[in-house]
Amino acid sequence: MSYQGSPNFSHAQTDKIGVLLTNLGTPDAPTPTALRRYLKQFLSDPRVVEVPRLFWWLILNGIILQIRPRKSAKAYAAIWTEDGSPLLVNTKKQTLAIAEALAVQGHTEVVVEFAMRYGQPGIADTLSKMFSQGVRKLLVLPLYPQYSATTTGSTFDAVAAELSNCRWIPDLRFICHYHDYSGYIDAAAARIEEHWRNHGKPDKLLFSYHGVPQRYLQQGDPYFCECHKTSRLIATNLGLDGDQYLTVFQSRFGREQWLQPYIDETLIQLPAQGVNHVQVFCPGFAADCLETIEEIGEENREHFLSAGGGRYEYISALNERPEHIAALTSLIVEQLANWRLGEQKQRVALAKSLGAAQ
Repeated sequence: MSYQGSPNFSHAQTDKIGVLLTNLGTPDAPTPTALRRYLKQFLSDPRVVEVPRLFWWLILNGIILQIRPRKSAKAYAAIWTEDGSPLLVNTKKQTLAIAEALAVQGHTEVVVEFAMRYGQPGIADTLSKMFSQGVRKLLVLPLYPQYSATTTGSTFDAVAAELSNCRWIPDLRFICHYHDYSGYIDAAAARIEEHWRNHGKPDKLLFSYHGVPQRYLQQGDPYFCECHKTSRLIATNLGLDGDQYLTVFQSRFGREQWLQPYIDETLIQLPAQGVNHVQVFCPGFAADCLETIEEIGEENREHFLSAGGGRYEYISALNERPEHIAALTSLIVEQLANWRLGEQKQRVALAKSLGAAQ
């Protein structure tokens, strides 16, 4: 096996600590061609769809990739911005804000970059870029507060696959989840309280999370439990009792049973129970994307209003809000504690004494 290395490597290169933020991903453009490429990468991941590979290959290539790209392209086109998809734009802003916050705190040796698990910028290219800047210690923070094998686990797979080809593997720290991190809980509660000041409190607050098949929970995935813990902690922070909020799940796909209750069915049922005003917040999304803006913001609004509901409001994600950036920065700083770089001059002198050319 041939291991990757830098042709311009120098022992005198200044060592850096790297922080890699990751999120799910986005197509390069709101077109069927770009969506087909993105969906193929995403839905080919065995962490995402756990079914026999040959069977799934036939379904994916014979049915899904023939139909879904065109439909998804229309949805993306409706939310696309001049700078790209909302997820890409929001993640860029988060990365810049965290880098600035770390610099203000004196962490000038830290390089902060972001990558997407699917699409661009990819994890492999971003890690290569970071290593070329001298990153020798790497902290990976997937922007998924709740752990799932389908998201955080898949991110670890991609990072590990890239590192397996590296000649010099960096010291590695990987944040698997932060579903109960106090700064994150406080930031989520502050976002909801701000919405309440401007729009009032609802009859019912829904915490909605991306769904996964029910069998993943039965096989040991902690995602369902972590979602419920997050909901409970935010609700406690807000002073809500059990009748004032619900935990629901969105975006189910196919005929298999997924985590319940489903948000669409719940919204259809609530008006008959006397609920006229609902608000929905998605604690599992660090940044707004197609799923929150279109599915939660628009599609599910129609479910509720058509069933007789009066007011429906989506409370936007934390994005680059100051409280969110402060929470993520604090989490990163805690993980970087006692992580110091080696003595540069001593290493260079030793390398030269042993005959190193540079």
